[in-house]
Order: sequence, then C-alpha cells, then structure tokens
Amino acid sequence: MFDVFPEIGRYPTYQLLVAAVAGLVLTGVLFPVWIRLLRFRNIGQQVRADGPQGHLVKQGTPTMGGVLILLVVATVYLVLGEIGRSGIITLAALLGCGILGFVDDYAKVVKERSLGLTAGAKIIGQAVVALGIGVLAVNWGHVSPEIQVPWAGTIDLGIVTTSVMLGGFTWEFPWLYLGLVFFMIISFSNTVNLTDGLDGLAAGTIMIVMLAFAAIAFQQDNLELALLAAAVAGACLGFLWYNAYPADIFMGDTGSLGLGAAIATLAVVTKTELLAPLIGGIYVAEGLSVILQVASFKLTGKRVFRMAPIHHHFEMEGWSETKVMVRFWIVTGIMAAAGFALWFVARAGG
Repeated sequence: MFDVFPEIGRYPTYQLLVAAVAGLVLTGVLFPVWIRLLRFRNIGQQVRADGPQGHLVKQGTPTMGGVLILLVVATVYLVLGEIGRSGIITLAALLGCGILGFVDDYAKVVKERSLGLTAGAKIIGQAVVALGIGVLAVNWGHVSPEIQVPWAGTIDLGIVTTSVMLGGFTWEFPWLYLGLVFFMIISFSNTVNLTDGLDGLAAGTIMIVMLAFAAIAFQQDNLELALLAAAVAGACLGFLWYNAYPADIFMGDTGSLGLGAAIATLAVVTKTELLAPLIGGIYVAEGLSVILQVASFKLTGKRVFRMAPIHHHFEMEGWSETKVMVRFWIVTGIMAAAGFALWFVARAGG
C-alpha cells in the first residue's frame, strides 16, 4: 500500500497512524452489519447462572465479535505490505488461538450454555498453538532463547536444547525457553478471557497494552510489529463503540483467546518477556484473583473476594460496570506506561 502512497511510506509514524485508523474505520463500518447478521442467526451470549445477577439481562446479546476483529487486523496487516517473520508469527498466534476460541464460542451457541469446550480440550488446543509458536519463533523467526533482565544482562534458557534434523533443516528445541513461551501464551490467552467479563473491559485494556507494544516495536525499528499492534489497537477502539456499556455485542472467546495469545507473542518477539506481566498487569491480577479464590476456598472454606475474577468483586462492592471498566483502564494505562518507561530507560542505559 505504501508503494502507492510513497509520501506516507517515508514517515513510519504516519504508517502507524494509518494502521490504527484503518482498524478503527473498518470495525466501525462493518460491526453494524455483523451485529445484524448475528441477531438474524440467533448467535447470542449465554450468561453464567452463578455470575452477578445484574448480568442476566445480557443473555442473548450477540457474541463472537472477535471474529470480525481478527479478520480486520489480519486484513490491515497484510494490505499495508510491511510483512515479516515476527509479524507472521504473531499473526499466527492471534489466528491460531482465535480459531480455538471460535470453536468454543460455536459450541456455546449450539449447546446454548455458558460453557463451551471442556477445560481439558481448551488447554490441549492452546498447548498445540503455544508450542508451535515457540518452535516457529526460535527456528524461523530467529528469536533468541535468552530473556533480557533490565540492568542485569540476560538469562540463557537455551542451555537444554535438542537438535533434530528434519527435511534437510536442523530444528532446535530449547526446552526451558519453549516452556516459558508455552506458559506465557496459555496464561495471557486465559487471563484476557477472564477479563472479558464486563462491557468494554477487555477491549479497552487490550487497546492500551497494544499501544505500549507498538511503541516498543517502533523504538526497536521493527515496523511490521508496530503496524500489527497498532492495527489491533485501532480495531479494539472501533469495537468499543459497540461494546461499551450497555454492550451491543461481545467479543467472545474468539477475540479474547486470540488477542491474549497475540500479547504474549509480541512480548516474545520483542524480547520483553519479563516486562509483559507489568505491561499486562491487569491480566495478572485477574488470573491471580481466581487462583487465590479457589485455593482459599479449598484450604480454608473461606473466600478472599466476594466474587472472582476481581472485577466482579468490585461489582459486588457496589461499583457500577462503567466505574470498574474506567478504573481498570486507568490502572492498565499506568502499568503499560511504567513497563514502556522501564524498557526505554534500561535500553538507553544498557
């Protein structure tokens, strides 16, 4: 595309703006059609009976908005023409876990219940995608199996590596690093999924986190990754117009699993694995709240929170959905900015 408009191609910052605006405009224009189609097909959200009682009114609201988000992101990224290995790997994670989420969403719609795939089936699917992305990143994307510790050098997770000759090519399997990639993709895809429990909460936080990764990739002169992250941020912003309270559509597991995997993969290919829990700290908090709730109840019979994930706890405390959403956005912005600042200062000093 930028070959046709060379004046834009000369300015990478304009290219990022084009990617974000393209994602925003496409989702803004296409979602009304998508919502009407979903309503016509009776593809609606199945609400948990044990969730907040105020959420029961959301029963039947169109879901699977993530399908359109992922299609828009892939289209914008491919059309812009800045295509490279790290971008393709990230897009593969996005679409791989997105397809798994689509199967889960479809199962929920067909069975008309809030639970789709079994937990075991979902984890197996995520594991296949995660390991595939890890092997691809190391062997095709030339991602180093080292993790960078700000101001302290690197930690080599490639010390336990198996080499296999296959198809005339030597495949490296650095097991410790592959384990880290596996953990990150499964953790982020599932915790983003947990966060997608209030109108606008997941989409808004993802947009903020993606802007932080776009800034990091841009500073690394990795324009393809910056464009992809900007396209995701723009698409999420366009989706928010229809997902803000009271939501006209939900993203479903298609969006949350796919976008969560993309966040983890961006951290891998930009070598910010240790900063990802800070940049995406809101997802860490959501996941830990569920772990603490379950562990406390099993060990003591008492609950730490009135309801988990933690955004429901604040709802039960009397906060409105909008107040929880905006305050979680603010916290995400602070943590994402802190993560970027820490990376930038460490890079400048190192």
